[in-house]
Amino acid sequence: MIKRDLYLKQIKPFVDKPLIKVITGIRRSGKSVILKLLKEDLLERGIGESQIIYLNFESLEFSDIERSEKLYAYIKERIVKNKRSYILLDEIQEVESWEKAVNSFLADFDVDIYLTGSNSRLLSSELATYLTGRYVEIHLYPLSFSETLRFKTARTGIAELTTKTEFDTFLRMGGFPVLHVADYPIESAYKIVFDIYSSAILRDTIQRNKIRDVELLERVVKFVLDNVGNKFSAKNVADYFKSQHRKIDLNTVYNYLNALESAFIIDRIPRYDLAGKEILKTYEKYFAGDQAIIYAVMGYKDRMISGVLENIVMLELKRRGFKVFTGKWGEREIDFVGEKNDNKIYIQVAYKMTEQSTIDREFKPLLEIKDNHPKYVVTMDDFWKDNIDGVKHVYIADFLLMEQWV
Repeated sequence: MIKRDLYLKQIKPFVDKPLIKVITGIRRSGKSVILKLLKEDLLERGIGESQIIYLNFESLEFSDIERSEKLYAYIKERIVKNKRSYILLDEIQEVESWEKAVNSFLADFDVDIYLTGSNSRLLSSELATYLTGRYVEIHLYPLSFSETLRFKTARTGIAELTTKTEFDTFLRMGGFPVLHVADYPIESAYKIVFDIYSSAILRDTIQRNKIRDVELLERVVKFVLDNVGNKFSAKNVADYFKSQHRKIDLNTVYNYLNALESAFIIDRIPRYDLAGKEILKTYEKYFAGDQAIIYAVMGYKDRMISGVLENIVMLELKRRGFKVFTGKWGEREIDFVGEKNDNKIYIQVAYKMTEQSTIDREFKPLLEIKDNHPKYVVTMDDFWKDNIDGVKHVYIADFLLMEQWV
């Protein structure tokens, strides 16, 4: 197993602290591996094997533990007396009323608890009910570009990889770890991603939210994926379906979008008025949980490239702990505004800047913002990297590999 240090570093400060560690993320993003890596780390620290209780509820081995009472009984039998036990529960949402059992573990035993789950709404609502103030959430994303390079070096032994070639692969293949532990033709890779997407749709969206009109939900997903990087609202979705002679009310659209976001299939980025310093309630942007989902569901289309590049940059901002917004500055739009602690970053993303009009369109909004925070124009152009009045132009692969942006 290849260590994903970004997430292990986020978890380690909370080891042995009186907080439940909740690791969330889309299916197959690597949550199970993180728990196994954590188990290895505990063993290396001298924790006894018998003190670590690991259950993966997607395994048939634990399929009979379907309710909280059975989970409690199973754990109670394995608790080591007079020693701290470490409970690692993978895909906990498969157990009905699991939060009652977890609450009892805290009350009855000396334990340190780690959970993973693939549905944020399910976890947050149940945690809020029983465990308010007693948990910390770490969100796990599919592999970053940097991580895919590490995976390939570990798999092939090639230390010096060609950045441009590898980014072209990452652009199309995305970051699901399963695709980076072996060589897959692009068609096979998209079949794997589509199966991951289908599982997330069925188990974490349709079943969890009791959605009956599956065909309509899938149409909404495709509308979102076809408009990645574009501003739109629920009304846009409803109007589109009306033009297709299919009626859908706004509440249904909101419910479907929220359900998809809870399963991490899509990610909603709010819009921020930089002048008025307020979050706007209209014209958000939606992105995919991984760029490969777009291609696996919609097929490859050249016109999608700008939106896919934005998707990649958005995910990298989130991985690095930024709060992410799309920006409004007067009449101009800024693709991303990232905030973390007292730091801020402004980013424009474009495919190619072969014409002066494109250069002007991407640079002007950033040039008009008169503060000292870093400003970047990120593109697929790798042959020129001119800066204009402090606004940096960076090739996207180089941008993703930069250790510090601010």
